[in-house]
Formats: sequence, C-alpha cells, structure tokens
Amino acid sequence: MAVAQSKAQKPASKACSNANSNAAKAKMQMHRRSRTGCYTCRLRRKKCDEGSPSCTACKHLGLRCEYKRPMWWSNNDQRLLQKNNIKTIIKRKKLSEKTNTSSSSLVMTPGAESPPGLCHSLPTSTTFSDSLDRTRSASIDSQLSLFDFHPPPTIVEYPTYSSQMPPHSQYAPVYPEEWQPYEIDVKTERQMFVNDVPTRRESTISTFSSYYAPASAESVAPPFQAEHAWEEVYDERRESLTEESMNVPFFDFAHAPAPRPQVAVDLDDTDQALLDHFISDVLPSVFPVLEAGQQGWAWNDYVLPALQSNKYYLHCCLSFAAQHYGATRNAQGGQIDEKMRYHLHATISELCAALKRDADHSSMLEATLGMIIFQCSVGRSGDAVPEIPWHQHFQPASELVQRLELNSLIAQQHDFKSFNMTLTAWIDILGSTIQGRAPKFADAYREKHLSPINTSLGLRELMGCEDRVMYLISEIACLEALKRDGMDDMELCQHVHSLGDEIGLTEIGETGPKIPFHSNGVLNPKQLSKNMTAAFRLAARIYLCSLVPGFSPSQASCVGLVEKLTRVLEFIPAGQYGFDRSLVWVYLIGGSVSTASSSFRSFFNERMIELGDLSDLGNFGRVATVLKEVWSHVDGRHSPGGGEAHYVSWRDVMITKGWDFLLI
Repeated sequence: MAVAQSKAQKPASKACSNANSNAAKAKMQMHRRSRTGCYTCRLRRKKCDEGSPSCTACKHLGLRCEYKRPMWWSNNDQRLLQKNNIKTIIKRKKLSEKTNTSSSSLVMTPGAESPPGLCHSLPTSTTFSDSLDRTRSASIDSQLSLFDFHPPPTIVEYPTYSSQMPPHSQYAPVYPEEWQPYEIDVKTERQMFVNDVPTRRESTISTFSSYYAPASAESVAPPFQAEHAWEEVYDERRESLTEESMNVPFFDFAHAPAPRPQVAVDLDDTDQALLDHFISDVLPSVFPVLEAGQQGWAWNDYVLPALQSNKYYLHCCLSFAAQHYGATRNAQGGQIDEKMRYHLHATISELCAALKRDADHSSMLEATLGMIIFQCSVGRSGDAVPEIPWHQHFQPASELVQRLELNSLIAQQHDFKSFNMTLTAWIDILGSTIQGRAPKFADAYREKHLSPINTSLGLRELMGCEDRVMYLISEIACLEALKRDGMDDMELCQHVHSLGDEIGLTEIGETGPKIPFHSNGVLNPKQLSKNMTAAFRLAARIYLCSLVPGFSPSQASCVGLVEKLTRVLEFIPAGQYGFDRSLVWVYLIGGSVSTASSSFRSFFNERMIELGDLSDLGNFGRVATVLKEVWSHVDGRHSPGGGEAHYVSWRDVMITKGWDFLLI
C-alpha cells in the first residue's frame, strides 16, 4: 500500500516539477520581455516604446536607435563614452530649444540693429580750423555726430554663446562619421649609393590623423550608411555642405590632387620627423576656416602635393616645423635650431636663385606666400629667430603675382578661383592696415567691389570674412594712407561718411549672430562665416572711426562699438578647435581701443585661458603681447581726476618696441 502510494506520488511530484519549470520559464520570458527595447534606452535606463524604425525617445533626441546589440555594449569604456556622448546631445538639444524660444521673442526687421552711417552732418570749414587740437576735439561726439550709433545691444539680444555651449572640442566625439579623424600617409623613400651605384632602397610610411575628412570630387559629403535617426544627422550635414556651405570646392589648385593624401619625399630621419610634425601639429592651425568649410581640400589639393613637387615650399615648411617644434617642445638650441636655420637659408637662397633665372614663378609664389603665412602660426613674440620681416617677402610675392597676371584676372566678371591670389589678397588687405599704407592691389579690389555682378574672390572661404567687407577694409586703409599724406580734414570726414554708409549696406538683411551649430552639434560653416563677418565689420567701423581727428576710445559711441563686438565674438567657437586664432586682426582693432572698464578685456583673457598653451603661440600670442603693452600705456596715462583716457596707437607701440608682426 505504501509502495503504491509512493508510485502514485511520483507522477504528482513530476507534474509539480514540470509546473514549476514552466513557471520559471514564463517568469524568465517575462523578465526578458521587460528588458527589451533599444540599446540606447537601456543605456539611459529609460523606458522604450520599441517604435519602428526608431523609438519615440531616440527620434525626439536625434539619437541612433539600435535594437541589434552594438559593439560598444560589451566594452565598459566604450559604453561609458557612448553614455557621455548621449548626455552631451541631450544637453545640446535642450539648449537649442531654449535658445530658439528666447530668439523668437526678439525677431527684428532686417537692418533694424544696423547702425546708421558714420556721419550724419558734414563739418564746416570753421569746425576743423583747429581739428588736431586734442583739447578742442574732446567733445567731437556732440559737434559732428560722427560716432552717433545706436546703443550696444543688451545681453538679451545676444545670448552668450560661451556660457550656453560647451567648448568646441566637446563636439568631436559626437560628429557624424565623415567628421571623424581620417588618415594621411606620408611616404619616405631612401636609397643607398655605393660609388654612385644605387644599392638598397627603403620605403616607409607614416600615418597621421586629420580632424576633417577630405571631400571627393564626385560627392560633397563622404557617403555613409544613414539609418533610423541618423538620417536627420546626415541630412543636416549634407545641407551644411551644400546650401549652407562655402562653395565646395571653390578653388582651382595648381597641383593635381592624389586619389589618397600621400606625400612621397626623400628625407633623412631628422627632416622626416620635422615633416611629420608639420603635418600633424602646424598645418591644422594654418587654414582652420578653409578646412571647416572645404573639408580637406587645403590639405589634399594644395599643401600635400606642393610638399612633394615644390622644393622651395618643402624647405619653407621644414623651417617652420623646426621653429614650431622648438617652441612647443622646449627644444630650442642644438640640432633643432640648426635645422631651422638650414632650411630657412635653403629656402631664401633657392628663391633668390630662381628670381635671377626668372623661372618657376608659380612655385616661387607658393613658397614666398608660405614664408609669410606659416610664420603667423608658429613661434612666440620673444623668440630670437633670424626672421626676415613679412613685408620683405611680400614685395617679391606681389611682383610674382603681376608676372603671372593674377591681379588682372580679379576684375573679371566671374568667381576668381586662384588660391595663391586669394591668399595674396588676404595678406595684402590686412597687412596694409598693419603698416598704414594702401594695399598693393587696391585698384583691383575696388573694381571687384564696384562690379554690378556679385562675384567672389574666395576670401570668405579662406579666412571667414565676406569679400565685400574685406574690400571696404582695403578702402579704409587707402583713406588712412591719404590722411598720412596730408588730406584735408573736411575731405577726410566726407570719405569717412561715405565709407560708413558702404559698411551699412553690407548689413542689410543680416539678423545678428547665431550659434554656428546644428542641433546635433554639426558645425554650420555658413553661419560661422556670418558671425565672423559681423566681427570684421564692427572692427572695420572702429578702424574707420579712429581716422577721425580727435578720436578717443573713451567716447560713448566707441565704447558701444567695442561692447557690441564683444557680444558678437561670443558666438565664435573658442578653445583649441575654435576660431579665435583666425580673428587676430579683429582682436587687435577692438582690443586696442577697449577701456579699462570694458568687458572686452575680461572676455579676451577668458579666450586665452580656453586656448591653453596655444594662446602664447603664433599671431594670437603676438596680439596678446601687443594689447598688453597698449593697455599698460593707456591705463597709466589717465588724468588724475579720472577724466578721458588718452589714445595710444597700437601701431606706435609696435614701432617703439621694434615689433614687425603681421597680425592677421
């Protein structure tokens, strides 16, 4: 009986076990079902509605919705990086919505915030009978209304970019695939000769990463698989590189680009290390605006081909690479200084020999311009470098431009695409303001500006400022040269009035600066250019105002211009990957007339801190040195009663100190 009962209990026990097993399986399935959803929501620990093809949360935030296990899920470091990237995107999304909401209440009619012309009433002959008398000119605001601008905008009109957006470098991890670093291969070939007989041959390749990927001739943006929420990112990036971009590609380069960026040159070990340093450390800081808008064209189509086909250019680059290496690695002296002097001497010697032969004009111009522009990115103001002043290089460069007839092509009624001529114009226009002379090719710029057809020289693509504003800066430089030659004060003010109106015409339709990023963090090159143009435009007004007899930085109108310039500069990305080093001339003009109480000074100091060690390098470090010296003179010459500040010209300070900088 007991045995029968035991046998009867076994099936019951087995059934119970099966029931428990089924319950456990069901519980596990329920547990698994509760853990389903996209991996992005899992990472955020948010509930996922499992929408197709993208869940609601990911679609709203513009995140990539992944239901298939991604590679980063199994790696803790990559998972943490992905989580931080998502947090950045969410923060930026909320910030963008907040900014758009604030901006909607500040809609202004086109040109509403544009200041009127520089002169509202012209002076009589008696007004300027003693115009150079600083005491009698102290009340020039009330006499002539030459600076009668609208008050500077309040902080509400220009939401502070720096305080709302994270540093530019924080956007790097969340850029789309085509903005991830790409590789540049530098190929070095060596061959051993024994009694002039070639023997062993060696070839090595060094690889470098660039932050910007080179664009191809067939497509504007490199294709990648756009799926789910990334379609929005791809569309915005494509829009940024087409309708809102800088004419890609704008320039016709002298060298044919290689299908893959590669440099094949025969160098010894030390020179190879210098070339590596030039490509990885120097080159990215030379044309940041061009790289932002053209996506690798400067590298692939201009610099890298020139390195392997132009011996003058190669020596030039190696000399500046040595100077930069010595300054950044604290390696001055010894072999580095010897290499710098060797390549500098080789560049100058071979250029002089080529000038005598009257040959290789294009290659010579390329190297001569390199001798000027690369110096702007390397060295420090106090470096003891056997440096030839930039304007001594520019003299043969301008002669080469004339021999190649590049200047005569500027006035043609179409977009001019010679990179070397555009680079020449950039140096010529802003360099003329440094020296107080008229630009070499001012007539060509004037003809281009007055042309009924709106054609471009490519200055916006190269350095960020609209061509027409640069042409007006050229005109202001011409006016300053005429003033130094003794132009009558009344005639001077008439020209000031006319140029002020011309500057005002460039503001028609402009609505003020905006954050130059899309909601997903992708840089908008066109908006960046608009912001930079606004900064150059205000600096041009300040430069023009400084030509008026009796000018003083403490005049309310000048103070207002400087404050407005500060607000605009807040919309320029800062830091190592920002564009402050492309605004050296703007900082020079605005900072030189900023008073001790101006917010410009604290803003400039903040930008220096964000640049870190780079703030002391190249032209940004030089302009900081000049401004510091100007401010020490201005602040030290205040009247005891706290009256008007004296005007100390930055140019006079540079002459006194023996500084011969090209601050562009």
